[in-house]
Amino acid sequence: MHKCNVNVVFMMISAIAGINITLEEGCTGQTCLQNLLDQLGNISSQVLSVTTVTNILTVALNASEKILESSSSASRAELTSYGNLVLKTSEKLISTLVKSTETSDSVSFTLPAVEGQVFMVGPQVTLVKIPRLDTANSSVDIDLIGIAKNNTEGSASVAFMSYVTMENLLKPDFFNTSNDTIKTMMSTVISATLPKTTNTKLTKPVNFTFRHIREFDPNSFLSCVYWNISEWIVDGCSVLKTNNSYTVCSCVHLSTFALIMQTSRPPESDPLLELLNLVCVIVGLVFFTLALLTFALCQWSPGVNNVARINICISLLLAHLLFLLTQQFLSLIQRQQVLCAVISGLLHFLFLSGFVWMFIEAVLLYICVKNLSKISSKKREVLSSGFLCVIGYVVALAVVCVSVGLVPEGYGSEHCWIKLDKGFIWSFLGPVCVILALNMILFINIVITLNSTLKKLNAEVSQMKQTKVMVFKTLAQLVILGCPWILGFFINESKVLAILFLILNSQQGTFIFLIYCLLNNEVRQQYRKFFRCLCCVKQH
Repeated sequence: MHKCNVNVVFMMISAIAGINITLEEGCTGQTCLQNLLDQLGNISSQVLSVTTVTNILTVALNASEKILESSSSASRAELTSYGNLVLKTSEKLISTLVKSTETSDSVSFTLPAVEGQVFMVGPQVTLVKIPRLDTANSSVDIDLIGIAKNNTEGSASVAFMSYVTMENLLKPDFFNTSNDTIKTMMSTVISATLPKTTNTKLTKPVNFTFRHIREFDPNSFLSCVYWNISEWIVDGCSVLKTNNSYTVCSCVHLSTFALIMQTSRPPESDPLLELLNLVCVIVGLVFFTLALLTFALCQWSPGVNNVARINICISLLLAHLLFLLTQQFLSLIQRQQVLCAVISGLLHFLFLSGFVWMFIEAVLLYICVKNLSKISSKKREVLSSGFLCVIGYVVALAVVCVSVGLVPEGYGSEHCWIKLDKGFIWSFLGPVCVILALNMILFINIVITLNSTLKKLNAEVSQMKQTKVMVFKTLAQLVILGCPWILGFFINESKVLAILFLILNSQQGTFIFLIYCLLNNEVRQQYRKFFRCLCCVKQH
């Protein structure tokens, strides 16, 4: 802040409160904050208006922000010193909002970097319990009535502040533990004091409720900590209750508090596993492309409907390609949270649409088997290609839209996939399990119907033989495309399962090409014809 701006602020304060605070030009360092703190010491016994306090507090917080900007490589000792000065300055300022009252009174303010509330009770208070003090991300429950009764004057006051950016000074890494873990600040830093109260002994433990400001890891360990001059410690504080959204801490003293999450350090990346992933996905993409070209360019029997298979290949090809590109540029994409969330939503849609198309193919096969005894199949009359395309993509899109509407923050994990907390992964696994279950029911019906039809018709009829082959191939497709996802529940426990999951899912294109193209005699003949023509062209 420039000198002219500082003078404007404090000339206004001087006119309102009759006080005079000055700062030197270019005042941005620790000396500046210490100078401000010394000047505040002379006025802490006064009662100031909320406007006056917020104006001075804004200058103090601006000074601390400039410290951070100019001290990007500041040492731990320097950061803790700056943090302590900001805390002392803020606590002195908020104490000037306390005023005498016979019953009860409260004051609150909100600034971009800090929120504050002060509650005062007097000897004639009629409340049995004071209301909970709330800020945007935290709250406190304290027995201020009991504290007031322990004071001879019968009055007491509590000041509660929530700092949005204090973690930049009082970092979570300043929490010293015996185990080597990653420490993440899960809450705003808060401060609770009893200003202008003679006897500050607590009658009951104080409960603080912290809303989680970052994604909660169910496998982590949460600690309620308080600031002790140079480090975060847990003495006198414990976790009372926690879930994915918030944590309640109970403390037997007042101070500056925070909630810190400890997670195990991820294992070092395996270069061989990353190389295997890259190679497998690229190979799978090549075979997806070959399968698509085969479905589109080769001549198929009149009774064969490739609409579902073509769209399965399109959905999974795009999904695997997007996944591959995302993982290759993950470090760049992670910086753009919105882009990461959009990518995870697209992956959700593409993989789901692949499963929906797999179900549609099972339905088409069921219709084919049901009409097998008739002269001509009526499946084209029942389900046109346009209608199938609408169903194939709209169902998956509807699931994604509902998921976004219910849990908009569920997309954009650290790998740009669906977040695992709050059970949001079931927005993908739920529909997948339903589709797999419906497919199994359809296949049971298909087998029963086919067996019944075989008894009535000549088993050597070409359409019958073709249908039996299609039943086998579609069942194999169900197993190949659906079942490997079950391994996803267990990959954290075994590296072998992780490799198996990677190979099976990345080679879905290979399996589709093998089942529907290489194992099809008509397609193989067309391949031979194509390669003969290719050789003839080269010879000429």
